[in-house]
Amino acid sequence: MEYDFKAIESKWREYWAKTGIFKTPARPIRSGGPASPLPELTAGQAGKKKYYLLEMFAYPSGDIHIGHFRNYAMGDAYYRYKKMCGYDLLHPFGWDAFGLPAEEAAIKNKLHPRNWTLNNITTSRTTLQDLSISYDWDREVITCQPDYYKWTQWIFLLLYKRGLAYQADSFVNWCPGCKTVLANEQVDAQGQCWRCHSDVGKRNLKQWFFKITDYAERLLKDIDKLTHWPENIKTMQRNWIGRSEGTEIQFPIANCELRIGVFTTRPDTIYGVTFMAIAPEHPLVEKLVTPEQKDKVAAYVKQALAKSEIDRASADEKDGVFTGSYAVNPLSGEQVQLWVTDYVLVHYGTGIVMGVPAHDQRDFLFARKYNIPIKVVINPPAKTLSPETMTEAYADEGVMTNSGPFNGLPSAEGIGKVTEYVRKKGLGEPNVHYRLKDWLLSRQRYWGAPIPMVHCPKCNVQPVPESDLPVLLPEDVKDFIPKGRSPLADVKKFMDAKCPKCGGPAQRDPDTMDTFVCSSWYHLRYTDPKNTKEPFSKAEAAKWLPIDTYIGGSEHACGHLIYFRFITKVLYDAGWVNVDEPAVRLFNQGMVMDEKGEVMSKSKGNAVSPIDLMNTQGMDASRLAIFFAGPSETEMVWSDQVVVGARRFINRLYQLVESLPPATAEAVGDTRKLAAAAEMSKLYRKMHLTIKEVTEDIEQFHFNTALSKIMELVNNIYDVKNLLRHPTRAADMEGVKGIIRKATRVAVQLIAPLAPHLAEELWEKLSEQNSIFNQAWLKHDPSALEQEKIELVIQVNGKVRSHITVPSGTAEDEIKKQALADEKVQQILKGAPPKKVILIPGRLVNIVG
Repeated sequence: MEYDFKAIESKWREYWAKTGIFKTPARPIRSGGPASPLPELTAGQAGKKKYYLLEMFAYPSGDIHIGHFRNYAMGDAYYRYKKMCGYDLLHPFGWDAFGLPAEEAAIKNKLHPRNWTLNNITTSRTTLQDLSISYDWDREVITCQPDYYKWTQWIFLLLYKRGLAYQADSFVNWCPGCKTVLANEQVDAQGQCWRCHSDVGKRNLKQWFFKITDYAERLLKDIDKLTHWPENIKTMQRNWIGRSEGTEIQFPIANCELRIGVFTTRPDTIYGVTFMAIAPEHPLVEKLVTPEQKDKVAAYVKQALAKSEIDRASADEKDGVFTGSYAVNPLSGEQVQLWVTDYVLVHYGTGIVMGVPAHDQRDFLFARKYNIPIKVVINPPAKTLSPETMTEAYADEGVMTNSGPFNGLPSAEGIGKVTEYVRKKGLGEPNVHYRLKDWLLSRQRYWGAPIPMVHCPKCNVQPVPESDLPVLLPEDVKDFIPKGRSPLADVKKFMDAKCPKCGGPAQRDPDTMDTFVCSSWYHLRYTDPKNTKEPFSKAEAAKWLPIDTYIGGSEHACGHLIYFRFITKVLYDAGWVNVDEPAVRLFNQGMVMDEKGEVMSKSKGNAVSPIDLMNTQGMDASRLAIFFAGPSETEMVWSDQVVVGARRFINRLYQLVESLPPATAEAVGDTRKLAAAAEMSKLYRKMHLTIKEVTEDIEQFHFNTALSKIMELVNNIYDVKNLLRHPTRAADMEGVKGIIRKATRVAVQLIAPLAPHLAEELWEKLSEQNSIFNQAWLKHDPSALEQEKIELVIQVNGKVRSHITVPSGTAEDEIKKQALADEKVQQILKGAPPKKVILIPGRLVNIVG
């Protein structure tokens, strides 16, 4: 009889929905706070340990495709496994519904973003429910709904009150395609928009920022706490935060009261400064340029800002323009030219660098191009450099020269000496700078959470009172196409407001928030999603935090995964949560590729629908195909042929249960007595070895190897089942039947997280009444893995000469040593060393003399 996947999967999907098996269990309230970490719940307090399992929520820009399904299927399998392990689980889902992905798709389809988004959510929710993913839909969150973004606005106000939100004029990343500002984290390594891949330029705009730099050191230091995060993610975050220790030195401007600060990690080279360079977008450029150079500098700045930061920072030839001003070296007193150059980036250090051509290659090339002097102040050991003969900068350590009182010092020692000197003289001080810059969150788009601030001509910027939240996004906006300014600025009934302070006429802020603000705290709302009085109850959050396993893509390493760490720390400091890191473990799933090796996506038209697979191949077959295709953390190439093999295995296991021989209750239960015969003993050991290995594999998300080992067990069961055809080979037929039934039950229980519908059906056929997911996860018997001694054949030059008996698990070197020490082998070799010794594990030792 063949497995009828349509009828069986529909049957168990309805059963799970009816019984509410995926509902989040209630847990007792815990007390405590940031100052006193909460203890683990004991068995007497809760009965079960908690487990918060979370997959990153989805952009609802279309229906779920196979790439999403891989992610959610892995989470579902892990949920079912953990449930069988006895945990209370929180496994919610929701929708990252605001922002560019949804809005761009809505514009393309000529629909209002709200209608497009909510329709997609309805479709995708139905798809996930049809796929039997184990989400508690009572905890669903939708970030574009007022009951959610009210609290996103509340979080903005919390940061504002704590001095962590501010508005400032700044040159910002501007995407001409999306017609909006982008955070640094949303510009890719090629200097293009993360969403539409347009080349990103610069604009000077007044924008809102979160002061994430106040948390830079903690974000960096606490990466060491993330012991269960992938090393590549931690490395990317360390590099993105980019801590640099150095010295900040003040350079006076000649004939002017201005001073400019320069951050350098090589203060030992300060006597070699022959020019200064300032970023084109630096706010001091206008003050530093002389009237004679004003037009040239303005033209150059415009040209430079049209380039991407990637191009500006590349190793290609650099250019610049002289400002007409001179800076004074505070140690040597020499005047040096101040240039505007495109290779200096405003957000690195102070946005101004000291040009030391002899000891920095970019400065060297720049100086050669513009005939700027080169001065050697670091010589290699036992060598003297001459600027006239240098073909490249000398950037290594050496001995200081032409450096006043520091001559003769090793340059490494000179770094500290010069720093201490400028500190004592009041010319500078040691400092730390970070590559990480404040989080730019203003967006000149319609589809986002409105920024809860009011601009009053009398009182300046004022926060909206919490009692007036949410500031509703108007729904009847027809012209939401981006034009380079916020569409809300043209919606009079939205913009007109009263000042919360003086009551006079005022204007709302026209920008909306970056969607990454919405996703920076969604994991917290899941703990208490229906709360209308606060973003979440502290007590409810304390029951579930932190996230125990977080599943999502590595592309979020320097965006969302930093932002949600930052917001968690802010809320920890404010006393709202009892953890300062949101997730204990992070797992990055691999992308799904088509047979041409291209990433599957709706925009490319190569996405495979899991619903189509469910209708034609079955959901469990599709799941097993995904699991078997390769390691969960690596890319997988989708092929319909993989599903064919999965269906074949499902039928094989189904038919095994269907054809099981009857056995007495005693024979089924007492497996130790069943393990006497050799074949039964092997199956008994294989059964417990499989329990052990599958458990270890699922814990590590190695679903491919877990499935492979279950398949091996099923094959072994069939091998022993064949004994029933040869009664003379088995002294105790009831024993054979018993071990077959026992091992089959084990196979069904182990496959349950991976093929849940199949497992429920087979569990019922094994005369079980309750859901298999209410059964305890199997534990292996360590004693079953201890084999008695095994006999190995010894061959010498292809002929059997002797046998040795060794304990199972003996090391290869020890087996070879014992074989060579055998008396008969010694007689044949006559003391000569063998040319080769080959071990075939479990069978023989082949010695070539």
